[in-house]
Amino acid sequence: MPRGHPRGTSDLIHPEKITGERCAGKLARTVREGAVGKGPGPRAPRRRPTSLRRWRRQALDLEFHDRLRGRVRISEGRAAAPTAGIIDSQSVRAASSVPAATRGYDGGKKVPGRKRHVITDCLGLLLVVAVTAANVGDREAAAPLLERARASHRSLRLIWADGGYTGMLVDWAGEKLHLVLEIVKRSDEPRFVVLPRRWVVERTLSRLMRSRRLARGYETLPATSKSMILWSMTMLMSRRLARRTHPATTTVSLAA
Repeated sequence: MPRGHPRGTSDLIHPEKITGERCAGKLARTVREGAVGKGPGPRAPRRRPTSLRRWRRQALDLEFHDRLRGRVRISEGRAAAPTAGIIDSQSVRAASSVPAATRGYDGGKKVPGRKRHVITDCLGLLLVVAVTAANVGDREAAAPLLERARASHRSLRLIWADGGYTGMLVDWAGEKLHLVLEIVKRSDEPRFVVLPRRWVVERTLSRLMRSRRLARGYETLPATSKSMILWSMTMLMSRRLARRTHPATTTVSLAA
């Protein structure tokens, strides 16, 4: 991309006029701070970068995210292709900018808005994501999500899930996708217990809420919400790689 974008003329970003690095940095700031203009306002931005739409339409955000995920897995001593994953969902409230056709009410969690369905690997890195209305059940959304995961990650063999994914979905995943869907049940102990495997995806969902743009459902299109989630995970993986690449610098900064 050629350089030469005049600074200060507009909040909008045109990808043909600026470098890819500046474009990605502006988009990351939008997700992290929740606004395009100056200041980290909690509201949805008044003007969205045109580059976000172009990156999404050309699937550049997904390609950027997937390449970083492979590098993070290799840096952690694992193969680039995952063999196991964890599936879960998260319901978030929707702002007034979300149309009624793409929002609903989650009766179980009593949340009006949208629901994020994700599958992560054993490190908590995102494999596939889908955004639906909050009234869409976990089992209903899991079938196409598992199909996408199997198509994009042929090495997947095992998926851990909670009790919301029981029933015919387990047999269907084994027969149609050749995936083992293992249900991790809750503990009967009265005190809080960290459940094996399931805590990994729960940690990923909590990390998404650190981005102000993801604290609520602000986007009109579910596809844009999905792109925002990818960008949030991209920032997380970038920081993770930077800490492993420059451990001495990290130590000095913490000591200071």
